[in-house]
Amino acid sequence: MTVNDLPEVNATLNGAAALLLLAGWIMIKRYKDEKIHRYLMVSALVCSAAFLSCYLVYHYHIGSKPFEGTGLIRAVYFLILVTHVPLAALMVPFILMAVWHAFRGHFQKHRRLVRWVWPVWMYVSVTGVIIYLMLYRM
Repeated sequence: MTVNDLPEVNATLNGAAALLLLAGWIMIKRYKDEKIHRYLMVSALVCSAAFLSCYLVYHYHIGSKPFEGTGLIRAVYFLILVTHVPLAALMVPFILMAVWHAFRGHFQKHRRLVRWVWPVWMYVSVTGVIIYLMLYRM
């Protein structure tokens, strides 16, 4: 594996994080299973942290890849990108706060925060995969 393989690794990590987030949400909302919910959400956090590490390594060594599409698809790409990037940067401290509240047993604060954090985290994970597909597979 080389640094050139990292975009695919990143997409896989983003996709895995999205699936884990969804499964964690289902476990707590439908089944009220706090233990499995915790396991799945920590796993999503690990996937997202691994993604961030790989993303930084890739961009340090390679730089950014310009989008080569034209027309409407170019506008769609930049619309996704212009929402994805700031949300990805903003969500990190909020995810850490949500995890902190959960581990401290402050579940009311945790729930209040994750009403906003979970959908943003899910959006960033899913759009990360979409961005990969648009950049490297179109």
